[in-house]
Amino acid sequence: MRDLGAGFRYLLKGQRWVARHGKQFGFGLLPGLITLVLYAAALVALALWGEDFVTWATPFADDWSSPWAGLFRGFLTAVLFALGLLLSVLTFTAVTLLIGQPFYENLSEKVDRDVSPDGTAPESGLPLWRELWISARDSLRIVVRALVWGVLLFALGFIPVVGQTVVPVIGFFVTGFFLTEELTAVALQRRGVELRERLRLLRSRKTLVWGFGTPLGLAFLVPFVAVFLMPGAVAGATLMARDLLGEETATGDDAGKPEEEGVTP
Repeated sequence: MRDLGAGFRYLLKGQRWVARHGKQFGFGLLPGLITLVLYAAALVALALWGEDFVTWATPFADDWSSPWAGLFRGFLTAVLFALGLLLSVLTFTAVTLLIGQPFYENLSEKVDRDVSPDGTAPESGLPLWRELWISARDSLRIVVRALVWGVLLFALGFIPVVGQTVVPVIGFFVTGFFLTEELTAVALQRRGVELRERLRLLRSRKTLVWGFGTPLGLAFLVPFVAVFLMPGAVAGATLMARDLLGEETATGDDAGKPEEEGVTP
């Protein structure tokens, strides 16, 4: 439970850090706004033409008597839109980070320098195209994992009682884990930490990860909130990455990690 609170504090510290660095916050809004417009357009298209697609994909129901064909296709249309909405929540962070990779790398470095005792930040030393390729490759792997969980949880949602109570709670924790992985990847990739090792680190501190990612995932369900929280989420994830790796953080800074909180592993 101690780590659960520590994870949430990192989320708050990240937001406070960008609030004190207004220029970084302003530029950080752009990738989220671009992603939001793209996703909104896709969901609107799905709402407008989803029924036509379902009708095209189920020609075997053309000869069904009324009202069964309409009910069946209406159900499939609702399922299709729900899956699209779930996919948008699970992949929003990955796509936003990919679009805003150069900025978020810069923001993460500034956070590292701000809280590092010697004022330095780790650098990958890789060219930009290589960093983008690694980020896209790892994001795709995480999205595939998230999709598997999403489909599984969606199917379990049809179980009476459990599907309407337990499954949604599990879903938020799963979403929080994958959100945290994507966000901490910005700082960890600069340190040369590969995806498998990142996942191992996160699994070793699950309550810390859930304390950070689960509230963020809930907040991301509110329209436009994800756009405004993304810069601070990257900053907070950088602070948490330092914790996961046991790196020393300067005390006395609101963005840093005070020693009395005792969240170092």
